[in-house]
Amino acid sequence: MILGLGLALFSCVKPKDYPIEPEIEYIGFNKLTILQGGPNALNDTLVLRLGFTDGDGDLGNDDSAIDIFITDSRTPGFQEIRKLPVIPEEGVGNGISGEIILRFPNKIDQICCLEGEEACAGPIEGVPSETFSYEVQIRDRAGNLSNVVQTETVTILCE
Repeated sequence: MILGLGLALFSCVKPKDYPIEPEIEYIGFNKLTILQGGPNALNDTLVLRLGFTDGDGDLGNDDSAIDIFITDSRTPGFQEIRKLPVIPEEGVGNGISGEIILRFPNKIDQICCLEGEEACAGPIEGVPSETFSYEVQIRDRAGNLSNVVQTETVTILCE
């Protein structure tokens, strides 16, 4: 009986104890070089993976609220915005963790070299490549902002 009670105590799992503000972690890209987008470009996709935790489990919205903010290092005053799907709460503590995967197809998201007058119109003579990185932040339904993560540098092949 004592052995059974001891095993029962050790088998209890303590719920996750995350802060109520979401936290994100940069995991990585699928590649660090991508082809420039444009009407005649070959299809190419950049995939960004982020880890996340949220103590009160209120990530994602089922309305029009925006909850992912992405800033390209080449355009610091402009943020791309995206939505997270509603993420189901887990267990009693409601603390959640997991991965966010963001895809950036070069044709849809117009991953382009910004040099020259006709970005994404085709190869840019004299500009073989450009580099950029992203800063990413998320917001939960309560309005709590996460930390900001910086990605590695990605090279866009312009020619």
